[in-house]
Amino acid sequence: MDLEKILPTNGPSVEEVKKYIEKYLEEIIVIKCGGSVLLDDNLFRQFIEDISVIYKLGLSVIVVHGGGKNIKKKLDELNIESKFIDGLRVTDEITIKVVEEALLELNSEIINNLKNFQINVQALTPKNENIIKTIPEKKELGFVGTPKEIAKEVLLNIVREKKVPIIAPMGIGDDGKIYNINADVASGSIAKELNSRRLLLMTDVEGVLNKDKKLITEINSSIAEKMLKDGDISGGMIPKINTCLDAVNNGVTGVVIVDGRKPHSILFELFSDKGAGTLIRK
Repeated sequence: MDLEKILPTNGPSVEEVKKYIEKYLEEIIVIKCGGSVLLDDNLFRQFIEDISVIYKLGLSVIVVHGGGKNIKKKLDELNIESKFIDGLRVTDEITIKVVEEALLELNSEIINNLKNFQINVQALTPKNENIIKTIPEKKELGFVGTPKEIAKEVLLNIVREKKVPIIAPMGIGDDGKIYNINADVASGSIAKELNSRRLLLMTDVEGVLNKDKKLITEINSSIAEKMLKDGDISGGMIPKINTCLDAVNNGVTGVVIVDGRKPHSILFELFSDKGAGTLIRK
């Protein structure tokens, strides 16, 4: 394998990649992308390139994409106002249609871009192959679901066929209706089900910060729980950290909150000493 040809010039060095690649050979890496990565052309291009590099290195990767900003844009265009409860969008009959449309568009865009890199991909959405059975999160949230069951074998078969599953964070309830799922929660459930080596949550922040607003590169679950209790972790970071804790306490080796605004952050996180965010282990 000619690593020189596969790796981007502004990514981790060949030496570093060689050092880390063994670690992931028999493992599954789950990556959740959202935020600016899906909106900024440059970041999106690098994200696509990073996924293609992981694939060409012979590793198994599963992608779950969010779409919050894209959904918001669509809802704004239709003058539909969003209400949030605990960071989750209240989703009625009209909103879920818009959500679905926004997520399916993004799904196709990711698929088409990866195909341009000659990557074998497979879309997983409620429309073509639903892999997530959901239960409603809370009655007042409407069509917002929590994963109840993940079709593990379907996913593993796709990975065995050397394809990259691209998953839209939606599922189908017992009522046969489509539910929107928070993308962090969806990717966490999938990583747990597969006991993945790494779950990467791409965000628009540097990672978890200490009291002096400095990046913490690695913490264990008990410190993270204490930070939550003490209020050192707040706002949108709370559900993310809860997803991380849930994952590491249920079979995922490590979860990383990755700064998706950094060039090739995925590659630096997986294949370099310095990483690109905060790693949380049990």
